[in-house]
Amino acid sequence: MPLSNSRTTGDFEISGVNHLALVCSDMQRTVDFYTQVLGFPLVKTIDLPGGRGQHFFFDMGNGASLAFFWFPDAPSPQPGISSPDPDTFFDPTAEITTAVASMNHVAFDVAPERIDQYRERLIEHGVRCTPILNHDDSPRGISLDVTDTTFVRSVYFFDPDGIMLEFAAWTRALDAGDVSHTPARAMQAAEAVPAGD
Repeated sequence: MPLSNSRTTGDFEISGVNHLALVCSDMQRTVDFYTQVLGFPLVKTIDLPGGRGQHFFFDMGNGASLAFFWFPDAPSPQPGISSPDPDTFFDPTAEITTAVASMNHVAFDVAPERIDQYRERLIEHGVRCTPILNHDDSPRGISLDVTDTTFVRSVYFFDPDGIMLEFAAWTRALDAGDVSHTPARAMQAAEAVPAGD
């Protein structure tokens, strides 16, 4: 339930995400996870010219796709730098910071009445996931209970390459009051660090 239900946004008339392209280490394992666990149909496959790899597309619904590249010589993943670390993420004090220009996670929009069922389905497939978390306007920003300020409910999990995924369900319409923070500037953040650190 975003603020606007219009099909276009801004001067470029963007109507949503066409596809998000990620990198995997084993295309067959990726196909198995996204088709068999999440149920995303595989809709397009490409062998890149010159043996450079593959590019496959999965249908996420509503005209959007999730795509994966497989490169035979891709660098190894760097959990905790390019993505959250699945080995530490389930600790309540886990670090979620990732590098600039990294892809922190992908959130799939689901119906609010389905999120509990979908979490159970993930568990049935042997996928480790968080409890359902309620993102709200409290000082902590999250709780296990739904509050008056809860705006989205989520469950987080990881794919076989350690890419963090989320099922997210909007719980209320957003309005002008939901935009109330001044954007941070890198220079201000650097000035806030005490000398000698």
